[in-house]
Amino acid sequence: MSIFLEVIEWMNPQESDMIHRIPEKGSAEIKLGAQCIVRDSQSAVFFRNGKACDVLGTGRHTLSTLNLPILTKILSLPWGFKSPFRVEIYFVNHKVFINLRWGTKDPVAFRDSELGVIRLRAFGAYTFKIVEPLLFLNTIVGRQNIYTTEEIEDYLRQVILSRVNDLFGEKLSTIFDLPSQYQKLAEESRIKIRNEFDKYGMELLDFYISSITPPDEVQKMIDEKSGMKAVGDLDKFLKFEMAKALGQSGAGGFAQAGVGMGAGVGVGVLVPGILSKALSPDQKDLKGDPLPTVTCPRCGADTPEHSRFCYKCGHQLVVINRCPKCGKDLPAEANFCMVCGFDLIEKVKCKKCNTFLPPGTKFCFNCGEKLE
Repeated sequence: MSIFLEVIEWMNPQESDMIHRIPEKGSAEIKLGAQCIVRDSQSAVFFRNGKACDVLGTGRHTLSTLNLPILTKILSLPWGFKSPFRVEIYFVNHKVFINLRWGTKDPVAFRDSELGVIRLRAFGAYTFKIVEPLLFLNTIVGRQNIYTTEEIEDYLRQVILSRVNDLFGEKLSTIFDLPSQYQKLAEESRIKIRNEFDKYGMELLDFYISSITPPDEVQKMIDEKSGMKAVGDLDKFLKFEMAKALGQSGAGGFAQAGVGMGAGVGVGVLVPGILSKALSPDQKDLKGDPLPTVTCPRCGADTPEHSRFCYKCGHQLVVINRCPKCGKDLPAEANFCMVCGFDLIEKVKCKKCNTFLPPGTKFCFNCGEKLE
């Protein structure tokens, strides 16, 4: 069905619309003398049989031999410039398209210098505008046979990803260096991609990289690796966790130790290869004799035998004070012997460890400090 057009225009384009075709399918029947209105930031391109003939800029144009010299010469001479002709008109939007997104649909394999071969996903945004409508239509719309904004964005996304992948292979050594290289990689990517956009009659204005990340399972492995470094000496860490759990009564204490060590183990389900170093040299698992402990005289908590202080209340467990009269072991803060009542204050007191010593003592028998 032919379409007779007297006024040709593209009114109220959407914010994301790049091109608009009149008619949407087939070709339109236009007479010389019809009006073509091209608004600001627009241009109109006339096609005949898939070939661009003329380009009109902003303003109101009367379709005549002056405005369409090429198309008029081709079609209208045999008809005395009065007969209609059939064409397709493409309006091109020259506004700056902002906040366009790009990203990888599937992770891309990358050889990391520290982690080996891993897969990466990258995301970002870019802005551009169409500067050469005829070149844009001939390369993107005509050659690629795509017309809608979604199709054009999909094609541009593929162009961007191909250049970004090449750049990562050339410039990126390990993903651990990424936080300091985002801006540099984005600038180098913009230069590469800008050359591609120029070939399609577009100008790339801005290019941003918002994130480059490995898959979730790789990120989990990286977190575990950093966690192991934070723990440091695994042997000391396991002993510390077990010492804390021993302060609780019954089997629950050992279960607590298993949970605290992050091993997800309970009573009798410990990993021998890991826990063997945390036990005594001749003890292979917890089925043998329990670890020897001492009871804190202040709070009653059990703590490993050779502990100098109670892990629960901080009480000093190593005896550093002894009655010089009866030889009874006394607390460090004792002023009188609890057995014979001997006055300890009158005796010599070591300034370093606070041990009471008999008069005339020259060196502390507990710490070796020289006495005045």
